[in-house]
Amino acid sequence: MALNIPLLVGCIVVLILLVMAVKITRQYERAVVFRFGKLLGERGPGLFVIIPFVDRIVRVDLRVRELDVPKQTVISSDNVSLDVDAVIYFKVTDSCRAIVEVEDYEAATALLAQTTLRDVLGQNELDSILSERDRLNKKVQELLDVATDPWGMRVVVVTMRDVALPENMLRAIARQAEAEREKRSRIILAEAEYQASQRMSEAAAFYEKTPVALKLREFQTLTEIAKEKNLIVISSGAEGGDGGIGATAGLTKAFTER
Repeated sequence: MALNIPLLVGCIVVLILLVMAVKITRQYERAVVFRFGKLLGERGPGLFVIIPFVDRIVRVDLRVRELDVPKQTVISSDNVSLDVDAVIYFKVTDSCRAIVEVEDYEAATALLAQTTLRDVLGQNELDSILSERDRLNKKVQELLDVATDPWGMRVVVVTMRDVALPENMLRAIARQAEAEREKRSRIILAEAEYQASQRMSEAAAFYEKTPVALKLREFQTLTEIAKEKNLIVISSGAEGGDGGIGATAGLTKAFTER
């Protein structure tokens, strides 16, 4: 039996057209469909059909994606030069706008992130950049989110990964930290001496009003001295008098010299 060649060719062409017409997108993808260059909308996820050679599709990934911002040289408001690099996490929320409104949304976001990072950090001093990263990250994220919203995108997280300082600035910061610690130690020592002098002044006033307490303190001091086996203490019975004290000192010195 002779084969019908035209029919066979027609069947093959129809099969090829059916294969080209059937498209599948994954759960995290959307397909933006253009017909003769005009936007029809988005399709997916799952199975859908297009007209071959008439419709054209552009696949858009809706997952959160990371964008590495190259190291930027920033001059802070107090004229300190530093190198900063960051990481941006973003996602597409409207696939049609992401394709139609901007030529390359990922490249545009990268360039915008670089300029925004320089602008925000340039308005802050070095101390703020080093100690308030969370606040600055949040500010950069808000500015990028507002700027990329017309593109159908959302900036999820911005984080500064590293802040590199010149060597001379690192030495200056180390000297500043050392001076700050020295300042705190001296303040603590002065405060301790002030409190001790207050207590001693109160004790002297109390002893002046209560001589018996002073005598008891003397006995306690003698008890503490008596714990040392190599000392001899002689105390005169009279109150005051330099003779007793001088005698005690002389005997103690003579004993220790032996």
